[in-house]
Amino acid sequence: MNKTNAVSSDLPNGWVQTTLEEISQIILGQSPPSSTYNINGEGLPFYQGKLEFGKFYPTPRKWCTVPKKIAEKGDVFISIRAPVGPTNICPEKSAVGRGLAAIRGLCGIQSLFILYLLRRFENQIASKGTGTTFNAITGNQLKIFEILLPPLREQHRIVGKLEVLFTQLDAAVDNLKKAQVQLQRYRRSILKAAFEGELTREWREGHTSKFHPAKNSTGFPQNWEKTTVGNVIKKVSLSGKKLKKGNYELEGKLPVIDQGSSFIGGYTDDEQLKVECQLPVIVFGDHTKAIKYVDFDFVGGADGIKVIKSQEIYHPKLFYYFIQAISLPDRGYSRHFQFLEKAQILVPPLPEQEQIISELERHLSVADEVENTITAELTRAKRLRQSILTQAFSGRLVPQDPNDEPASVLLERIKTKN
Repeated sequence: MNKTNAVSSDLPNGWVQTTLEEISQIILGQSPPSSTYNINGEGLPFYQGKLEFGKFYPTPRKWCTVPKKIAEKGDVFISIRAPVGPTNICPEKSAVGRGLAAIRGLCGIQSLFILYLLRRFENQIASKGTGTTFNAITGNQLKIFEILLPPLREQHRIVGKLEVLFTQLDAAVDNLKKAQVQLQRYRRSILKAAFEGELTREWREGHTSKFHPAKNSTGFPQNWEKTTVGNVIKKVSLSGKKLKKGNYELEGKLPVIDQGSSFIGGYTDDEQLKVECQLPVIVFGDHTKAIKYVDFDFVGGADGIKVIKSQEIYHPKLFYYFIQAISLPDRGYSRHFQFLEKAQILVPPLPEQEQIISELERHLSVADEVENTITAELTRAKRLRQSILTQAFSGRLVPQDPNDEPASVLLERIKTKN
């Protein structure tokens, strides 16, 4: 047998080294003609790839009346192209497209055992993917993927223990994610309070000789002016100074700021592309609505960014905070800067702007600390999950029983019946 996978040569008692095709039936998906698809629920649910996957079970988006390949309830789906490796369980008899394979355990091997096994080795499976347009693995690569197989009764103990541990871990992760949502709401409430003048209400009342504490008919402080974003900004020209994403580097002298979810998209050494302006600036994602405060030298990404500066009447950091409180319409991948320009914004007096920033950063720094803790705990939970899977499939999660029928006998039974 060709030793190509990351499996141990020190086998636990009763375990054997084998391949996926020796313990399961593998059904490679095949897409039927598009004329047989529908979104009306006619025929079998039709699954094509990772996009339809959930935590354990996929959700159908299409159905097929003339399927070419069929998975049965309980089969394990594995994505075999773009991306390679993610898994789910087939909830009912379904049509399988070419982006998936269905794996059916033989002679009593449980679906959950195969699911957890594949999740343990997801990275190794993914590493075997090739392709110039998108990553994919062949059916043969999947079939010959090597695994360690425990005795059948030990498989059941492993699955039972994993279910208990992962139920506890999932509950902890759910609580962390709920805390993240609550933290986002807290951030929005703080920005809203700042935007409406509530964060500095007591400060204004203590400066009555300079500022009138009353609010006007709109509910905002009397001495705040109302205007549009377009009236308080300057646009920074990037003509001829944008870098296409295909030219990003992993390292370089200058970071590239684009409209992606990551603050820094990549790097470059091309100093001729450096944005020439007085810092700080705001980089706005015209398509994504991303808002980034940049106070260091950078290069702009080529696709859909606007670089703007607040005028002297507005502290740049406060302007950044305030435009985050503006609700913009969601037009998908259309352009959104036109809506930002027309959006209403309030202009407090400059002395009060300084006080608002101080209050905002005091509150938001606490939120940042909590966010960092939550992120660290989520990362730890992810690592713990993989550590548990590693223990499970190396014979260290549950005790071995010398009375268990060896896995070699199970393999012989599979060969006899097939």
